[in-house]
Amino acid sequence: MASGSVGLAELGFVEAAPAWRLRSEQFPSKVGGRPAWLGAAGLPGPAGLACALCGRPLAFLLQLYAPLPGRADAFHRGLFLFCCRTPPCCAGLRVFRNQLPRRNDFYAYEPPSEDPPLETGESVCLQLESGAHLCRVCGCLGPKTCSRCHKAHYCSKEHQTLDWRLGHKQACTQEGETPEEELDSMAKHESREDRIFQKFKTKISSEPEQILRYGRGIAPIWISGENIPQEKDIPDCPCGAKRIFEFQVMPHLLNYLKADRLGRSVDWGVLAVFTCAESCGLGTGYTEEFVWKQDITDTA
Repeated sequence: MASGSVGLAELGFVEAAPAWRLRSEQFPSKVGGRPAWLGAAGLPGPAGLACALCGRPLAFLLQLYAPLPGRADAFHRGLFLFCCRTPPCCAGLRVFRNQLPRRNDFYAYEPPSEDPPLETGESVCLQLESGAHLCRVCGCLGPKTCSRCHKAHYCSKEHQTLDWRLGHKQACTQEGETPEEELDSMAKHESREDRIFQKFKTKISSEPEQILRYGRGIAPIWISGENIPQEKDIPDCPCGAKRIFEFQVMPHLLNYLKADRLGRSVDWGVLAVFTCAESCGLGTGYTEEFVWKQDITDTA
């Protein structure tokens, strides 16, 4: 994911990247696939990555590398956004923050190399250095194992069943490539343009392909006059600090996620992510932050 700046907001765009650039040690910002976790300890488990509305496993949407200059404890800092893709729900959203000092247990003190690795035919790593295994389907923490081969790990019964149908049934006793799960069923509502929608369109018209706007502490831009959160709607961090706006996901991302299915599916106008104003210290763990979903409103 590439970036650029407009005013106070830094914009994000989708661009292709070689697989090695998407590894955790390269500190990527990326869309789809599997999360490239930052800290390898304290990952959110299956319960943390379940939809709060329907209980099904969430799908990884994107991650953003967002270190805080001047903060030694947040020299490396990542935000990980997940969404529900299971009809008829397709509504749950959860976002997690993780941060590390420059000297930590997972990465070298010096910046990563800009040169590609010598090896070819790279595969997805499904076990962290800590020994924790990751789900073959979504790349999240996988405490469950296949009772037949004891090699395949999963976050949930749903993903184990999905992988079984996708081919693990035939290749169970053999080592093979892990099937990639795609985010699908993304559709975009059409609506009549009200004043705020026109303002939104004007604001993004110079860079219409932007999929993300980043600006910690600035104001988001809303796509509709409906469902704009008030201060009371944004819960405080468990540490007691207020949460402030950090970034928003734009509707153009749906185009890259192949939003071409009919029927109920994941959809949004704006996804606004609010994080702890103090970016409170978490050691090597992940803490949940807050996502506000605003839909495009039909004013007809």
